[in-house]
Amino acid sequence: MITVMATGTFDILHPGHVLYLQKSKELGGEDAKLVVVVARDSTVCARKRIPIINEDQRLEMVKYLKPVDEAYLGYEDDKFKIVKEINPDIITIGSDQDFDTSKLEESLHKKGINAKVMKVKEYHRAKLDSSRKIIKKIKESDIKNL
Repeated sequence: MITVMATGTFDILHPGHVLYLQKSKELGGEDAKLVVVVARDSTVCARKRIPIINEDQRLEMVKYLKPVDEAYLGYEDDKFKIVKEINPDIITIGSDQDFDTSKLEESLHKKGINAKVMKVKEYHRAKLDSSRKIIKKIKESDIKNL
């Protein structure tokens, strides 16, 4: 069985998240197991913004998604620790994530992690296809309703 790992914040779930996870699982083949690592609140805050939904609730929602076989919170102190524990065959990167897959794969190999890094190319293109766009729309609708 091929183990595929997908990672992300998964704040305010939308169809793009589900598509990313479904396509990630498909990269592993018919009998693949999809393990999802949900980013911790503290690591998201350090990189982007404060998540709207807390980490425990985001993890719970991801666990309910059909393509997901297992889901865990990442570690705050070492982002590679969970990767070593799960030991995936493939790690997927979403189409909207700005990572150089070859550099990431090289970094993993230096740490003794022999996973292949693959980018999911498909993305759900819609007016509200990201958490950020959804948040913006909510803010705009609140202003209009004042």
